[in-house]
Amino acid sequence: MAENKSYFFCGIGGSGMLPLAMIVAARGARVSGSDRSRDQGRSPEKFGWIEGRGIALFPQDGSGIAAGQTLVASAAVEDSVPDVAAANALALPRMTRAELNAALFNNAAQAVGIGGTSGKSTVTGMIGWILESLGRKPTVMNGAVMRNFASDAMPFASALVGDPATYVSEVDESDGSIALYRPDVAVVTNISLDHKSLDELHALFGDFAAKARVAVINADDPESAPLLAGGNVIRFGFSEGAAVRGSDFEPLPDGCRFTVQFAGTQRTVRLRMPGRHNAMNALAAIAAARALNIAIGDSADALAGFSGLARRYEVLGQAGGITVIDDFAHNPDKVAATLAAVAELPGRALFFFQPHGYGPLRQMGKELAASFARGMRGSDKLYVCDPVYFGGTVDRSTGSEALVADIVAGGGDALHLTTRANCGAAMLDEAKAGDRILILGARDDTLTDFGRDLLERLARA
Repeated sequence: MAENKSYFFCGIGGSGMLPLAMIVAARGARVSGSDRSRDQGRSPEKFGWIEGRGIALFPQDGSGIAAGQTLVASAAVEDSVPDVAAANALALPRMTRAELNAALFNNAAQAVGIGGTSGKSTVTGMIGWILESLGRKPTVMNGAVMRNFASDAMPFASALVGDPATYVSEVDESDGSIALYRPDVAVVTNISLDHKSLDELHALFGDFAAKARVAVINADDPESAPLLAGGNVIRFGFSEGAAVRGSDFEPLPDGCRFTVQFAGTQRTVRLRMPGRHNAMNALAAIAAARALNIAIGDSADALAGFSGLARRYEVLGQAGGITVIDDFAHNPDKVAATLAAVAELPGRALFFFQPHGYGPLRQMGKELAASFARGMRGSDKLYVCDPVYFGGTVDRSTGSEALVADIVAGGGDALHLTTRANCGAAMLDEAKAGDRILILGARDDTLTDFGRDLLERLARA
């Protein structure tokens, strides 16, 4: 549906916008866009790469808007934003990112949608890699860079452009847009508090799973239990009731290993990614691939070569015996999973956390604090800066100081320092050989740059 059309992406550098722009451009559409981060001088390498792909970029001042375009913008973008105002003045059609992605997804014969509070980007990447390894040539729409598909020429490989008939996509429940998708295979990794109430989430994920030919559901997740009753369900997990069942999980210094069983067949799976949560992600991917008639042995072989995603427990390097790791953990479940993976191996951890907004802190601050307090070991330390803030009228009355107070009250060793630079300096002063430094947070591409800067400073020490 993208051929011979013209799209203007407002916020083209976003994690959901960029891969979609790449997909429709590869299908023959004319693509241009703007981004506030570019106007602020942030992430120049990324925007330079986008322009190098033949996509024209403009300031977010309305100057790039022209007749004949369809404006693609987040539903949350206000009419006062100059690009939107200019598009409205020309009476241009407008689509949300999810509406455009759902149109492409729903047009595919094999449409695999991956939803859930945590793990969906990783599962999306795993399924895409399994299919690609077996010659299925999928199109993959992800919210994170898939390292297997990244290269010097394609450093921001959050999309893989393949056959339009096989479309694998992460789908989002936070804005309710999951309801737009009609999956052939629906994957629900787990359900927990994030952007909506649990009642709302149960309804959204229940409808999503019911529409699919096959629904792949987490048998170990209590909140997913209502979805298990469907007649179209493949259960995955480590529990007795799982059809695609894991066992014998073993943490390793460079990943993990476990056994998977399905219908009397048993195989060992070796992952380059640590943590029991990633073993669960792999079981979800294996079950989804099975729904596409791929044998579990073929999936296990493919996953042995899966390199993971950028910012998902990504080891940036080591200097002075100190390892620096970049991770996307930002909600209670993701934080708990990352801390559990850290605790599987010896050595102290120094965590840096940048909350991904003031609104999320109000929504889930207590649960975030509980995840940190429960997951940190006695020797671990946490440094928290102020939440990411790119401007606007958001209520900033609840900040990081409240989060840290709750973590300390729960028994965690945490410190609030207002700026990222101050946190970095304190961590470098504290770090010793054998420690791991973990950079946690979302919605800010420069977090990886921060981690790399710490690594360089350690190397110079």
